Amino acid sequence: MKPVLLCALLVAGTASAAAQEVPFEIGGYVKYLLDRSSLPGMRPTTDQLLHARLNARWFPAAGVSAGAEFRARAYDGELVGDTPDFLSTIRSEREFARLDATLWQTPRSLGYGELDRLWADWTGGPWEATLGRQRVAWGTALVWNPTDLFNPFSVLDFDYEERPAVDGIRIQYFTGAVSKAEAVFKPGRSPTSAAAAAAYTTDVGEYDVHLLGGRRGGCWLTGGSWAGEIAGGGFRGELLVSQLPALQGSPAAPSGRTDGVMATAVLSGDYTFPDSWYVHCESLYNSAGAGPRAAAFGDRARALGLLSPARWTLWLESARDVSSLVRASVFVMYDPDDGSKVYGPSVSWSAAKNLDVLAIALIATGDPETAFGPYGRTVFGRLKWSF
Repeated sequence: MKPVLLCALLVAGTASAAAQEVPFEIGGYVKYLLDRSSLPGMRPTTDQLLHARLNARWFPAAGVSAGAEFRARAYDGELVGDTPDFLSTIRSEREFARLDATLWQTPRSLGYGELDRLWADWTGGPWEATLGRQRVAWGTALVWNPTDLFNPFSVLDFDYEERPAVDGIRIQYFTGAVSKAEAVFKPGRSPTSAAAAAAYTTDVGEYDVHLLGGRRGGCWLTGGSWAGEIAGGGFRGELLVSQLPALQGSPAAPSGRTDGVMATAVLSGDYTFPDSWYVHCESLYNSAGAGPRAAAFGDRARALGLLSPARWTLWLESARDVSSLVRASVFVMYDPDDGSKVYGPSVSWSAAKNLDVLAIALIATGDPETAFGPYGRTVFGRLKWSF
C-alpha cells in the first residue's frame, strides 16, 4: 500500500474516530530547509527541502494503543542532479515491508514519502509489548550511543529529530518505579541481518544503570551504560564489547584482524551554569577504528556498526540563552589522530508559539583522506511550523 494512500486513510480515520468519540490524537510539523554546500570534488550547490510529518495515535481500549507516523520530503536543487542515484542516499533500508514511495522524480527534484513508524502496543500490569516499526532508544550519552543497537544514527543529521526506527517486537517487564527488564527482536532475511538483545535497567545509588547483551549481525555483544551526576553536572558513559566479524573483500579493521573482539566506549559530561551558559564534553573510542586516513575506512566502519571510522573522536559544545526566545551554540567535533574537525555554530529563535527558526553551519577542515575532510562546508536555514 502506497504511503500517500495510508496517509489519506489516517486522515479519514481521524474524522471517523472523532465522530465515534474514540480517543485519537494527531499532530506533526512542516519544515522548510535551505542550504548552500561546498563539498570536495563537487561544484557548490544550493538546495531546498520541504519536509512534512503527520503523527497519529489511536487508543481504542484501556492498555491498548497504536501509532502511525508518515513523512514526506520534497528535494529541489543541484545536489539532486549531481549525486548519482540520489534516492538511495535518502531511502531508509528495510528488509520487509518498505511502506515508501517515490512521489515524483526529475533531473533536479525528487519527492519521497514513507511510513517510518507503524506499531501496536499492549500494556497489562507490569508487562508491555510493542509490535511493528518503532523507535527503541537505548543509551545515555548525548552525542554517540554505541549501546543503541537497533537505531544507530549520525549526530550531524540534525533535521531528523525522530531518529530511525526498527521493525521488530519489544517486550518490557517493569520490576519497579525505575527498574525494568526488556527484550527486543529484529528479524532478518539472513542471520547476519537479524538482531536480538535483552537489557536490564535499575538504579545504583544516584545512578541509572543499564546492562545488555545479545547478538547483532551474527556476532555476540555485551555492554552497559550509566547516567548520573557529579557536583551538579551530568556524568554519563557507555561501553559495548562485541565479536569482531569477518568481512569479505578486505580486512575488517585497519590492523587486518578478522576475529577476536572490538570495544567502543563513550564518556560524557555536561554542566549548566546559573546564567544559562551550558558546556558539554564527550569522547568516543573505537578499538577497531582507524588512525590517520580514516576516510578510506568509512565503508568498513559502517559494516562493523561503528559510529565513526576514527579510533578517537572528541566533542566540545557550548551554548547560552541570548534571550528567552533566542539560543546560540557552537560545537567542535575533532579527530586527534589526523587533526580533522567539524565546527557547528548555530542560532535558534522561537519566533511564535508554533514557529521556530534555525540557522546552522557545518564547517569541516582537514585533508580529503581524513575522518572529516570529505564533509565540506554547508550553511543551513530552517523554518519549522508545528501543529
